[in-house]
Amino acid sequence: MMALEQNPVALTSPVPEAPSGTAGERPSGRPRWLLPLLVVLLLGQMAVAMVTTAVQQTPTIDEPVYVGTAAEYLHTHELVHNPEHPPLGKLVIGLGVALADPHLDARFSGDQGELGRHLLYGSGNDPWRVMLFARLPVIVLTLAFGWVAFVFARELAGSLAGLVALGLYTFSPDLIAHGSLATLDVPAAGFVLVSAWLAWRARRRPCRYVPLAGAALGAALATKMSTLPAVPVLLALTALSVWSARPPSLPRRLALRRAAVAAGVVALVAVAVVWVSYLLVDPRLRWDPDQPVPVVHGLRGLAVDLLPFPESYRDGMRVQFAFENHPWQGFLFGRLYTGALWYYLPAALLVKTPLGMLALGAAGTAAALAVRRLRPAAPYLLVPAAVLLAAAMLGARNFGTRYALFVPMFLAVAAGCALVVRRRWVTAGVAALVAFVAVSSLRTFPYYLPYSNEAFGGPAQTRLQLHDSNVDWGQDLGRLADRLRERYPHERVWLVYKGSGVPSYYGIRSRDPREVPPHEVRGLLVVSDSAAAKATGRLALLIAGSRPVDTVGHSITLYRR
Repeated sequence: MMALEQNPVALTSPVPEAPSGTAGERPSGRPRWLLPLLVVLLLGQMAVAMVTTAVQQTPTIDEPVYVGTAAEYLHTHELVHNPEHPPLGKLVIGLGVALADPHLDARFSGDQGELGRHLLYGSGNDPWRVMLFARLPVIVLTLAFGWVAFVFARELAGSLAGLVALGLYTFSPDLIAHGSLATLDVPAAGFVLVSAWLAWRARRRPCRYVPLAGAALGAALATKMSTLPAVPVLLALTALSVWSARPPSLPRRLALRRAAVAAGVVALVAVAVVWVSYLLVDPRLRWDPDQPVPVVHGLRGLAVDLLPFPESYRDGMRVQFAFENHPWQGFLFGRLYTGALWYYLPAALLVKTPLGMLALGAAGTAAALAVRRLRPAAPYLLVPAAVLLAAAMLGARNFGTRYALFVPMFLAVAAGCALVVRRRWVTAGVAALVAFVAVSSLRTFPYYLPYSNEAFGGPAQTRLQLHDSNVDWGQDLGRLADRLRERYPHERVWLVYKGSGVPSYYGIRSRDPREVPPHEVRGLLVVSDSAAAKATGRLALLIAGSRPVDTVGHSITLYRR
């Protein structure tokens, strides 16, 4: 590999020069400061959108688990709760938790959900402040991944392509919504994007970028186990890069050996990053789970046993497999079902991805496959996302597009490739579609979580198509409290809330209508839209006999009885 570093082949321009100039060049006739200014403006508007969302939203269902576990890492340095996810993402969240410095009751004993709620609502802490600080590191990471999307597309097709990718990325409602939460979905997807980009760069300087690609892959694996299917893909892409970077005089057998060594380096570095993430929590690697670990048999059990990771990681995999065996309920296009639909994620992405982004992503994908000098980049752009999407489609949890956030990330980069077609009308059409995406995104501000595109009626209609983290993840409890105080003071409230927040903390005095005879339920019936989507029995009868009068954040509906 050192010889490759000293004798790089002429792969420094894998794509034709774009009309706007290639990466590293300043487009003629345009001031030097214009491109950096546009990048800053696009990232700045995304930062404003995410911080505004983070300030206004109450904890979503998963956030207290991660925040509570992060606080536990900081204070007790023990691996106890939330084994189904490795520590790195929670360590990132922990940077913000450390700045907030909440009080953690060391005497508390309970499961991971109770731990988070106790930290936020039962330990004398300000949940608004703790949640904001916990979300800030994820916001910063999301912005950093946007910069990677810009650089990746710029290197492939020029500066305008980079701006197109960055524009689509920064206006993506799904990336804004989940990038503003203290969760693991955006960090895991973003690290996969970074690894693919670094593997592509290894075509030029293998010695520098092969280990970095391994570190990014390890960061993804140390954040969410769902990124494991990307491992063979990124190992193969790294080997392909080193093979492509071989000097013409190098014997074929030696070139194959170097490609295999490069893949091995990526694997070793990735495994090391996972181990380091666990050692950062507890250098002694003590493992004392707060729940029984399921036994996994067959090929799955054998695969888990063979993983070169700490015992707590392997036990987390066993917990994940147990989740996959659970008969979860799903909701798609108004249909409630038990089990999983293989086409759920593609359908949900069709609903929740802006129409302009879908069109540009398709055009860019076609360009990457059709344009001869772009084809070398096509596997790096398309295969990681396709493999991860296929693996996610086989999963049992039809809970939302958060399981496929790598799709808008890679789609944004691919979309920039549409500009390699040198036609004036192409540039104008791409600009119009990016503007359409921006308008669609800005119209949903600050309610990004329940976004759906115009073909499906916009955010107000998403609850009729999807549920859970696509629409209502418990994020609007604070807004509900404000609405009840402003418009419905002194009214009797019956509440069915699906979330991790504590209604009484926000001043909501209510009862559960499912606990009394239906004829006693009079006044305001307030139902989370995720609960309404799955309503059966008494709750379904109560909703059917009520009149909708208001909505909060497109995620909670108020009925009059």
